[in-house]
Amino acid sequence: MATATATAHPNIALIKYWGKRDTALNLPAVPSLSLTLDTFTTRTTVTWGADRDAARLDGREATAREAGRVFEFLSVLDPSRPPCRVDSHNDFPTAAGLASSSSGFAALAVAASHASGQDLATKALSVLARRGSGSACRSLWGGFVEWTLGHAPDGSDSHGIPLAPADHWDVRMVVAVVSDAKKAVGSRPAMIRSAQTSPYYSHWCATAQSDVDGAREAVLARDLTTLGTLMEQSTHKMHATMTTSWPPVFYAQPGTMACIHAVMQLRDSGTEAWLTMDAGPNVKVLCRSADADTVADTLRAHATTVHILGPGAGPAVL
Repeated sequence: MATATATAHPNIALIKYWGKRDTALNLPAVPSLSLTLDTFTTRTTVTWGADRDAARLDGREATAREAGRVFEFLSVLDPSRPPCRVDSHNDFPTAAGLASSSSGFAALAVAASHASGQDLATKALSVLARRGSGSACRSLWGGFVEWTLGHAPDGSDSHGIPLAPADHWDVRMVVAVVSDAKKAVGSRPAMIRSAQTSPYYSHWCATAQSDVDGAREAVLARDLTTLGTLMEQSTHKMHATMTTSWPPVFYAQPGTMACIHAVMQLRDSGTEAWLTMDAGPNVKVLCRSADADTVADTLRAHATTVHILGPGAGPAVL
């Protein structure tokens, strides 16, 4: 029996990941580009060799569905694995559109590989983490990370690629938590619904690569205006596929719309602030560090809590 603990931070996709070309392998239909955040943390402990499979998430027993995802993932790492015990905790809301699955499966991949005695390179850990949650493949690095489509049938070349480290650019992500409740429609079924029923889905896929290419150049040039413009376009295109799906998927709440309008008003008044949203009601705003307090103060009127986060590091073994 061996035990290992790892921490990881969530990443927020600036150019969004939405849709799968292979659901079993979690291979994306589109490329994406993200920023790993600091502060928000998943801490996961894996005991390799226990009496039985058991999982606790955020201090409670995992549901059958949650436990199934965890232990199927561990069986990908080692099909002949022994029974395992997993204890994972997020210090931020889970399944609320704050990318908790990205840090969750990144931390699980690192902790499980160490507990099992496997010395996996970061790229291999990224491929592994992708099997649990697609976005998790990007949380294996800090700073700005790109996720390419890859071409190999087994998905071995579809993984995160570090673009720029956390200290590359002095920006902040202001997170306005409108609701920390678990969303009614999970990301996986919502992606499938969009792909199968949205008339906008084909355009979404067709324009994703050019968005990533432009965003990559903007990150390297520290061009906030270009990056922010592409980021917002990507967000609105992604949510357009959701709302035009059938049945439609709506994540926005009244507070969400108030935050969106507040960000646009900030820009009109001369503060560069650009928004993004994942599959949930919460709004994230990218800005320069010098403007973060102004952005946060503006959003507090419309959110339950507001966090100012910076670029974060990759996972750590404790």
